[in-house]
Amino acid sequence: MTRATRLAEDLREREVDVLLVGTLIDVRYLTGFTGSSGLALIVADAADRSKLGRHRFFTDFRYTTQSAEEVPDIFARAIVTGDLLEAAVHSLGAAGGRLGFDEASLTVKQHARLRELLGERWELVPSAGAVERLRAVKDVAEIAHIRAAAELADEALRGVLEDGVVGRAEREIAIALELRMRRLGAEGPSFPSIVAAGAHGALPHAQPRADEIPKDVLLTIDWGTLYEGYCSDCTRTYATGERISTEAREIYELVLSAQTRALTALRAGPSGRELDAVAREVIERAGHGEHFGHGLGHGVGMEVHEGPRLSRTAGEEPIVAGNVVTIEPGVYLPGEYGVRIEDLVVVGEDGGEVLTGLSKDLTVIS
Repeated sequence: MTRATRLAEDLREREVDVLLVGTLIDVRYLTGFTGSSGLALIVADAADRSKLGRHRFFTDFRYTTQSAEEVPDIFARAIVTGDLLEAAVHSLGAAGGRLGFDEASLTVKQHARLRELLGERWELVPSAGAVERLRAVKDVAEIAHIRAAAELADEALRGVLEDGVVGRAEREIAIALELRMRRLGAEGPSFPSIVAAGAHGALPHAQPRADEIPKDVLLTIDWGTLYEGYCSDCTRTYATGERISTEAREIYELVLSAQTRALTALRAGPSGRELDAVAREVIERAGHGEHFGHGLGHGVGMEVHEGPRLSRTAGEEPIVAGNVVTIEPGVYLPGEYGVRIEDLVVVGEDGGEVLTGLSKDLTVIS
C-alpha cells in the first residue's frame, strides 16, 4: 500500500474528500519529489471512476524531467506556468465537497485566496497533522535510511576525535565534523552542530564559538546527518583530560543512569509524558530537577524534530512501534558545565533498538 493510499483511507474516515499538501517535506514523503517547488492533492477516492479522479502533483517547468522520474504514476503530473495553488484548484473542475488543508503551514493570504478560488461548492476543513501522523510511524525502508544516517554520523565523529580536539576552536570542530559527514556521502548536517566546552556546555543549544577547547573540561557534541532524505541525531559528552572534578563525574553518571532507565522503559504503549517522567524522576531525586529543563526526546525522520514528543507537556497518546525517537536527558549547571547523552532509538512492541553506536562511558579525548 502506497503512502498516498494510506492517507486516502484516513481521509475517508475523517470525511475529507481531498487534502491539499503544500509542505515540501510532506510532498516528498507522499510523492518522492525532491525539488523545491511542488504541491499535491490527495483524493480520498482516487479510483478512475471517482468524480475527483486521481491524486495530483503540480510543479513548474524547472522540474519537468525530475518530476517524471521521481513522482509515481498514481499521481496525475502537471507542469504549471503560473501559481501552483490556482492550478490545483482549477484541476478540481466543477466538483465540490470537503477540502482539507494544513492550517499550521498555510498562510492567511493563501487561505483567503483558496477560499476565493473554491467558491461555495467547497468546505475548507482544517486538517493539520494528517501527513505527520503517517510520517511518525516509519516503515522498514525508512528505518534503514535512518540507521544508515546514524552510522554515517558515528563514523564522522570518530574521525574528527582521532584528530584531537584540545586547543582547537569549537567552531573548527563543528566545521570539520560537517565536512567529514559530507565527504562520507551525507546531503549535509541535519541541524547545525553543537560543540560546547566547559561552562559553554551549560547552554543546551550552544552555538560553537571561536574559543579554543581547553584541557580537563567536559565537552558536549550534538550532531546529526541528513542522508538519503532522512536525519540522525545524537549527543555525546566527553572529558578533555583526566582532571575532571568528582562532581562532574557524578553528574555524568546521573545523566547516564536517567538515560538508561528511559531506554529500558521505552516500548510501544507508554505515552511520551510517562517516558519523560521515568528519566526526570531519576534526576529530580538527585536534586537536579531544575537543571533538566527540556523534554526527554522527540521523533526523528525526514525532519530532525517531528512527532512524537517525549516531554512533560506531551499528550497522553501512546508511543507506537515504528516511531523513531531520541532519548536525551541532560543536566546543565550554569557557569560550570553541562552533560547530555542522546541516542536515536526505533520503538518496538517490547523494547527499542538503539541506532547510535558510540560508547557512553565517560571517555577522555585528547
